[in-house]
Amino acid sequence: MTTGAPTSPYTARRRPSRLRRYLPLGIAAWLVLEIWLLTLVAGAAGGPTVFLLLAAGVVGGSVVIKRAGRRAFRSLNEAVRQGGSPARGGGNGLMMLGGLLLIIPGLVSDVAGLLLLLPPVQKAVGRFAESALERSLHKVAPGSLGDVFQQARMHRPDGKVVQGEVIRDDGPHDPWQDPRPPLTR
Repeated sequence: MTTGAPTSPYTARRRPSRLRRYLPLGIAAWLVLEIWLLTLVAGAAGGPTVFLLLAAGVVGGSVVIKRAGRRAFRSLNEAVRQGGSPARGGGNGLMMLGGLLLIIPGLVSDVAGLLLLLPPVQKAVGRFAESALERSLHKVAPGSLGDVFQQARMHRPDGKVVQGEVIRDDGPHDPWQDPRPPLTR
């Protein structure tokens, strides 16, 4: 079906990324592995044992997420109060991911979640994720990750953040007479 718009012979078709191509296959394989392991454990230890393992994963994961969320919020508040960027290497996001993997029913996800709760694994995964993020951000805009936080804030000349709103004194704005929205900053 054509739309009538001319197509350029110079436009190249983009190939789908590998992640987009293989992610559904990977998720399907992971689900099959999880179900197979759960049936093996249920056959060896019984159904109530599997239920208790899954329930313990949900409770443990929710406790981990709650703790990591509180710690991350405290760290963010402290960074905002001091006027800097959040500290690197806190591992709160990885702890939340570990808790989420514990909540997801399955034994492979539980093992991956427990591994993410170990500090050496958190450091290794954090370094890898940070370097990958730095590379992708460097392609978009040169600089470091800390520069992104500093550029996203508005500062006074002395470095303090100014909060407030602009109130115009042009008179009342009548939307029926002037279709333009009022200017606010």
